[in-house]
Amino acid sequence: MAYQISDECIACGACQAECPVEAISEGDIYVIDPDICIECGACADVCPVGAPSLP
Repeated sequence: MAYQISDECIACGACQAECPVEAISEGDIYVIDPDICIECGACADVCPVGAPSLP
């Protein structure tokens, strides 16, 4: 199960820069492609508002 980014996202970009497989893309809020995510948790570790999480 891939990480998902909640509506808490403030679009700071910290998670996108940290993703080792480039699964995160920018939109109104950042989104994670579940087909690419390897569930490493790097995005969650750097997010200042805790937006990325496992469902």
